[in-house]
Amino acid sequence: MAWSHTLGFPRIGERRELKKATEGYWAGDIDCTALEATGAELRRANWARQHAAGIDQLPVNDFSFYDHVLDMSCLVGNVPARFDRGEDTVGLDTAFAMARGTQEAAACEMTKWFDTNYHYLVPEFTASTRFHLAGTKVFDEFAEARALGYDARPVLVGPATYLWLGKVTDDSGLDPFEPGGRLADDLIAVYQEILERLAALGVDWVQLDEPVLALDLSPAQRALIEQAYARLSQVAGLRLMVATYFGELRDNLALFTSLPVAGLHIDAVRGLAEVEDLAGRVDHDTVLSLGLVDGRNVWKTDLARAQHTLTACLARRPAAALAVGPSCSLLHSPICLANETALDTRLSEWLAFADEKLAEIVFLANAADQRIDHDQAHANHHALAARRTSVFIHDTFVQRRLAGLTASDYTRRSAYPERAGRQRATLALPLFPTTTIGSFPQTQNVRRARADYKAGRLNAPDYETFLAGQIDDAVALQEDIGLDMLVHGEFERNDMVEYFGEQLAGYAFTKLGWVQSYGTRYVKPPIIYGDVSRPAPMTVKWSRYAQSRANRPMKGMLTGPVTLVQWAFVRDDQPWAETVRQVALAIRDEICDLEAAGLSAIQIDEAAFREGLPLRRSDRADYLATATAAFRLATAGVADTTQIHTHMCYSQFNDIIEAIAAMDADCISIETARSQMALLDAFAVFDYPNEIGPGVYDIHSPRVPDAAEMSALLDKATQVLAPEKLWVNPDCGLKTRSWAEVEPALRRMVDAARQLRRAHAH
Repeated sequence: MAWSHTLGFPRIGERRELKKATEGYWAGDIDCTALEATGAELRRANWARQHAAGIDQLPVNDFSFYDHVLDMSCLVGNVPARFDRGEDTVGLDTAFAMARGTQEAAACEMTKWFDTNYHYLVPEFTASTRFHLAGTKVFDEFAEARALGYDARPVLVGPATYLWLGKVTDDSGLDPFEPGGRLADDLIAVYQEILERLAALGVDWVQLDEPVLALDLSPAQRALIEQAYARLSQVAGLRLMVATYFGELRDNLALFTSLPVAGLHIDAVRGLAEVEDLAGRVDHDTVLSLGLVDGRNVWKTDLARAQHTLTACLARRPAAALAVGPSCSLLHSPICLANETALDTRLSEWLAFADEKLAEIVFLANAADQRIDHDQAHANHHALAARRTSVFIHDTFVQRRLAGLTASDYTRRSAYPERAGRQRATLALPLFPTTTIGSFPQTQNVRRARADYKAGRLNAPDYETFLAGQIDDAVALQEDIGLDMLVHGEFERNDMVEYFGEQLAGYAFTKLGWVQSYGTRYVKPPIIYGDVSRPAPMTVKWSRYAQSRANRPMKGMLTGPVTLVQWAFVRDDQPWAETVRQVALAIRDEICDLEAAGLSAIQIDEAAFREGLPLRRSDRADYLATATAAFRLATAGVADTTQIHTHMCYSQFNDIIEAIAAMDADCISIETARSQMALLDAFAVFDYPNEIGPGVYDIHSPRVPDAAEMSALLDKATQVLAPEKLWVNPDCGLKTRSWAEVEPALRRMVDAARQLRRAHAH
């Protein structure tokens, strides 16, 4: 008999209970006991809803107060020296310090979890790193679930993936995957100790997540995986399931199927082409778990197609050797579609959130045993057929416009050197010009006014007066601080994607469709359901107003086409490239209108540019060509004198630097503070031709660095980049910070830039 399971469930709560409790703890409004009680209630509710849906085996340790990779670092005692409090058991406050930083210690680096918009805390490795069992979370949460009567399976980041996610932060030359190396050997020993303790608690199955198996692996990495599982599989009384997801196995298929474990999970959405082969290769004593339900998108599963896949597998192996689950953890999915009563019913009938995905998983597991819910099958077939033929999603004007594009639509009128000279004459900026990335603090007053306006408690004239006042104050403060290029602060915007998506045709938004981006930062990704266009200007009014109040150049602020698509749940009924070109044309229209309104600089944020990079190197060229072309299509319609900026978040740039140059932005700003400017090496080695604004302080931490610290980072930047090409700015937008943090930080940043100008004066 096939069984159903999940790899993980959203941890944030239907009403964002985790965010409220965690931020309340940070603010001192609740104590640790109250925070832990909220966590326990969320875990109990998650297990209860999965059990009620009919899921046979539930995940535990998928819950986290911040990040599951950070939790793994705490469990194996990998605490950087600057946070080490000498604890035998790494506590929650230490974890939060690692995530957020303190006034004395910079936070751990944060970057994207494979090709998702989830951010994890990067494990740090040095020559002095020593792993040891330093936590009880996984054991405690298993005990909680067992006490409630659930068949629970602990979930851990696998050892190979943990090492791959980490970063060597000293100059030791340490190789985490060195054959027979101490680092890997010590880590595997701690994993073995964890598994032995779980076995002693009566655990039957343990899930070890190894998404690295969807990557290009070196011989040393493959050897380590073999070594790790040869040892871990020896733990008596325990069955291991190795789960891989986010892509196909390809050249790692033989390694995967040879692992001496009791269960193997595959992403049968992205790796559908490999499923039948795997079903025949995997021994019948090994459970093959098929991730047939997409954990990363919101469209209904084609149950008939998934049943066809199941039937093909059942021809090669018995139902008792099959399990059905989502492709990956449901962490990346909104929780409950039933809450979205305002969605167009034509659209909602096509969707499945985490709760609905549970029902799909159970349906398919039952179908493997010939127990078909015919009503559910019929409803699914009807919904998918209606979507395929719906006039709701097609716009012939958009399609004709795309068909009429020519090569000239993708190219600026002049090359960068000629544009740069004209822009310098127009903008008259000093050496090392200072600016910010765009947003200013979204204070309680700002959020309340927006909520009151949306709820009808504040009328439009009063809301506009409020926004104008916020912009006036922000402009005046920036000029007083001495910033060279200003921003209007984005007080009218709820989110850098949601704000635009709400004004674009083809986008839909949820009320409670939150997913976790990092820590307590949650987003509501829009749903791109149809052809995209811009019915009217989106940002021109407030950008024009801000410029009229300023004595210095003002940047228009937009989100780029790749990010507007990447940070959405994207339609799956046409190629991704088609969707991103539609969005690029909409942004092009907005850029041209901003230029006509008098904005001489326009920033188009592409925070997700690298995030969309395929995991396999052989797949990347097509993506990069499409992504860079979309950016150029959006930006190529302006005059040479209009300066085009872009911004990118937490990215390793080495493998995409040529594509970044091909975007042909006049200036790119990047996040470099947490890496201590290490990310600039890619730009120096490549000899990046245009201007760069490396972030000089980390905005994701409440600490306010002093001017000397920023000056030191800028000195590092001048050692690898020409001074005339350097801008000075924070790492990212400032919406999540308070004015009490922002104002002193920006004043110190301007002081650091002025010191640098004096040092480089001729």
